[in-house]
Amino acid sequence: MARLPSWLHKAFSAGKEASDTAHSIKKRGLCTVCEEAKCPNLPECYHQKRATFLLLGSLCTRSCGFCSVGFCSSPQPPDPEEPKKIAEYCQDNKLQHVVLTMVTRDDLEDGGASHIVSVMREIRSVLPEAGCEILTSDFARKWEPVKLLLDEKPEVLAHNLETVRALSSRVRSQATYEGSLALLTKIKKERPEQVTKSSIMLGLGESKPQVFETIEDLARAGIDMITIGQYLQPTPKQLAVKEFIHPDLFAEYGQKAKECGIQEVMVGPFVRSSYAARPIRRKK
Repeated sequence: MARLPSWLHKAFSAGKEASDTAHSIKKRGLCTVCEEAKCPNLPECYHQKRATFLLLGSLCTRSCGFCSVGFCSSPQPPDPEEPKKIAEYCQDNKLQHVVLTMVTRDDLEDGGASHIVSVMREIRSVLPEAGCEILTSDFARKWEPVKLLLDEKPEVLAHNLETVRALSSRVRSQATYEGSLALLTKIKKERPEQVTKSSIMLGLGESKPQVFETIEDLARAGIDMITIGQYLQPTPKQLAVKEFIHPDLFAEYGQKAKECGIQEVMVGPFVRSSYAARPIRRKK
């Protein structure tokens, strides 16, 4: 693994609060993408009792080049107790904005959408004022699972483009650049009031014009929120980092996103799709 530049050294002493969060999550048998994807922000987020729950198990039916989540073509059925376990954690920690993501489950008829709805309903039953942010797969390009989620009215519905058009086939498994754009566009067309979000990683070999093009594509898809961060190779099995992006260039990309009319923009080396997630602050 390449030596990290100075701006990618993150000193954070997590202390007892982070270990307590990890223990609380583990004792309930829950998964977080924080751990499965080896996120560098884990100590900071766990210290603040924040976590992004990984629904539908810890094994994915796709094997993307950037992701360290385990692969299995036929994982175990979803845990029927998972909605209750997550709701209990959220209630115990008085979470006001709950971030949920998922492994892709192409083996399930609805891709796991009904299970995600059950989690949202359980959370809202114990924390009626809590917001839910959902980061979804492309559901194998089926619209009905997406509609199930939209009908539940999540505060934020996110789907990640992940990378630029030229690199998409190498970085992602089965999901396509055009397919993801089409999904985000249709969500906004069908439910214009729904807040949408997407994320891209940098450092996989993309060029500056390609990143600008991607931001413009997402703006045309009508997304409200964008996050742009540095890809870091989680283990030697995943794609290697081609470049460490300087913070000044991140700032340029952030400015470009704002100029394109994207309302909420978060960019930087340590930014991740659900990092410091919060509801959108609507313009008056």
